[in-house]
Amino acid sequence: MKLLLVEDSEALRRPVVKALKASGFAVDATGDGQEGLWMALENDYDVIILDIMLPGLDGREVLKQLREANNESPVLFLTAKDSIEDRVAGLRLGADDYLVKSFAIEELIARVEALARRKYQNRSPKLVVADLVLDRSAKTVLRAQQPISLPSQLYALLEYLMLNTDKVISRTQIEQHIYDEQVSPTSNVVDTAICALRKAISVSKANPPLIHTRRGMGYMISAQKP
Repeated sequence: MKLLLVEDSEALRRPVVKALKASGFAVDATGDGQEGLWMALENDYDVIILDIMLPGLDGREVLKQLREANNESPVLFLTAKDSIEDRVAGLRLGADDYLVKSFAIEELIARVEALARRKYQNRSPKLVVADLVLDRSAKTVLRAQQPISLPSQLYALLEYLMLNTDKVISRTQIEQHIYDEQVSPTSNVVDTAICALRKAISVSKANPPLIHTRRGMGYMISAQKP
């Protein structure tokens, strides 16, 4: 999943980015409200983590302009204020959740995961395609009851495909959601990752292939061959 963190405190931003990446998220980050707004409008993020007190534009104005632009990405507000009035004001502007500083990183990650599940209309932490099961809470993958160990980027790729089961996902969409840095147009990083993922989830010859290529369009995961 791809996240945007807009937080002006570098002392907070850096460890939060590090922790989110360690949990398998791709993360873009900035400390400026105006730049955060531009990034949010130019990219498709699964969740936006937005500090309220920001230079340039404050978090409330960023959120207001996002919603006016029909950007419906889930937004988690970070704030140093804990009054009911502040929470209500943020929620009425279109925020989806609210977290008061200082917070435990485990709680932030849990709230981000919950917002992402809501976005994909999947309340269960488990994603299932045929005999392949990905548990987003435990961060585990099973195929025919056999555990599969995946590096973080392959796990993120599998999660993204399974969140979009039976849908064709383009290489560009995969690049935007899985990788932190801009991928060269001539790079075959996505094809290489798909190949490695196919191999990883094929625990035996008896398991039918689940990841399918739609030539000229992209990839999809499905129990049925398209």
